[in-house]
Amino acid sequence: MSQGKRIVLASRPQGEPTAANFRLEDYTPPTPGAGEVLLRTIWLSLDPYMRGRMNDGPSYAAPVPVGGVMEAGTVSEVIASNNPGFAKGDIVLSRAGWQTHALSNGQGLAKIDPKIAPISTAVGVLGMPGMTAYTGLLEIGKPKPGETVVVAGASGAVGSAVGQIAKIKGARAVGIAGGKDKCDYAKNELGFDACLDHRDPDLAAKLKEACPKGIDVYFENVGGPVFEAVYPQLNAFARVPVCGLIAHYNDREARAPKWASTIMFAILTKRLTFRGFIVSDFAAMHGDFLRDMSQWVREGKVKYKEFVTEGLDSAPEAFMGLLKGANFGKQLVRVGPDKA
Repeated sequence: MSQGKRIVLASRPQGEPTAANFRLEDYTPPTPGAGEVLLRTIWLSLDPYMRGRMNDGPSYAAPVPVGGVMEAGTVSEVIASNNPGFAKGDIVLSRAGWQTHALSNGQGLAKIDPKIAPISTAVGVLGMPGMTAYTGLLEIGKPKPGETVVVAGASGAVGSAVGQIAKIKGARAVGIAGGKDKCDYAKNELGFDACLDHRDPDLAAKLKEACPKGIDVYFENVGGPVFEAVYPQLNAFARVPVCGLIAHYNDREARAPKWASTIMFAILTKRLTFRGFIVSDFAAMHGDFLRDMSQWVREGKVKYKEFVTEGLDSAPEAFMGLLKGANFGKQLVRVGPDKA
């Protein structure tokens, strides 16, 4: 068997991650024992939540240990099996992390049917990002026909799906993204009613113009100045699913903003609902999600874009770029060919 490669957490970042926080290692892929399968990674998913896993602090999931393989969802091929539930050649959704090969006892693996959609979508629009958009918007945002839904990170894997689902449900969709190309894509390709550049110094005024009836649902992926522009426009009884805060992932310490009291007053007087969530909170909806999203993708009601880098060794730079908005669409790393 060919030599394997893995990327481990070399040190914990202080602020923005750097190349020094990662280390590429060679290793010999293990031989599967009784009940085990050996996986070969095809697609590696890079997602903003991984930044939190690099920290050693209280969170909803355990941190990656220093020296441990970076955590991630993957699409993998079974290349050897001693497990009756999986055969050599099966394509599976797994959590193999940033490495070319991994052992599994079969728990947590899910077979992927390549006939349904390209297998890369299992970690994209038909995977965790798509389900995050679906559950957060429909279970917390609960958009009604004619309401206005605003989503930050509108050209990304989650945000792009949020806006399109909002349109399917009869709402107006207003996106916020980084740059003219991303905004044009959201409007012209994805069907958003409007999309604003978060770098625009007049963002707050332009957002008010784009949302003349105010904002009923704000799907939060970013935080920072984007949230500051949004929250004055929230209508009474607006709902705010808090999915991510990418503007703050590199903060060295948490502190309440000076305008925290203003926000709390708005929450009180406008009776706003803020709810943070993790996609696993809605695991029971996975069947509904797959049914609806796969149909919407087939019908062209939900479109998606992939941003691909080649080779495992490209993952650190791609991940650091993701945190700065360098990607355009779902960030993937092609680790190996579809078939060995």
